[in-house]
Amino acid sequence: MVWPWRRKSRRRMARIAIEGPIAATTRRRVLKALREVETREFPALLLRIDSPGGTVGDSQEIHAALLRLREKGCRVVASFGNISASGGVYVGVAAETIVSNPGTITGSIGVILRGNNLSKLLERIGIRFETVKSGAFKDILSPDRALSSEERQLLQELIDSSYDQFVEAVAQGRNLEPSVVRGFADGRVFSGAQAKALGLVDVLGDEEAARTIAAELADLDEDCRPVTLGKPRKQLMGLLPGSEWLSRLGSALESELLLCGQALWLYRP
Repeated sequence: MVWPWRRKSRRRMARIAIEGPIAATTRRRVLKALREVETREFPALLLRIDSPGGTVGDSQEIHAALLRLREKGCRVVASFGNISASGGVYVGVAAETIVSNPGTITGSIGVILRGNNLSKLLERIGIRFETVKSGAFKDILSPDRALSSEERQLLQELIDSSYDQFVEAVAQGRNLEPSVVRGFADGRVFSGAQAKALGLVDVLGDEEAARTIAAELADLDEDCRPVTLGKPRKQLMGLLPGSEWLSRLGSALESELLLCGQALWLYRP
């Protein structure tokens, strides 16, 4: 599709917001918006992140798309909101400049994988699973039994591989040695001020400060206002009383149930 306002977009700034846990829905929305940024030839992107992180693959795909956009000449500045942790950091380090509020919760660099061992509860209520499997590890993290030592070792190797990828991305994105990143990448969280001292962020400030920096990098007018792309679709349910509370409950259930058994770059206090 040929955008009729493409020429005008060359003097404007795009804005994309990543809010809440990063999963497939967020990935699809953000990647579509990034393609629009490229097609309309926006010279700058303000990336607002307010997320505790999420799934590994989805975070990696957004990170890779941001790097490709930068290769096309778009200046990308990330603004960390209330929280930008774990996968939020992974996405953020794809930006050339990161701006964080002094009190932003960030960090939590690491990987977590959890399953539910319900064996004693199932035994108490008289439920027993009958499993037929093709290999010894096919039912790994099954809720009706505890992990064996071999299974735990296998999953630890998976986590270690994912962790190494995370560390390497942060080291490259922030121009730090991997050994330096490993020194603080143990899952702990930081304030924005602490993150700046570690080299995780460049500037302390709000989203407006990030917008100003993006305008300067792209040589845009100082008062250039961003065009927000990729807004989540409003659901009919969102018009009902208490919909915000239900949305938060659904997000929590998704994290605990649908994402159970997956390796996550997710801050889970």
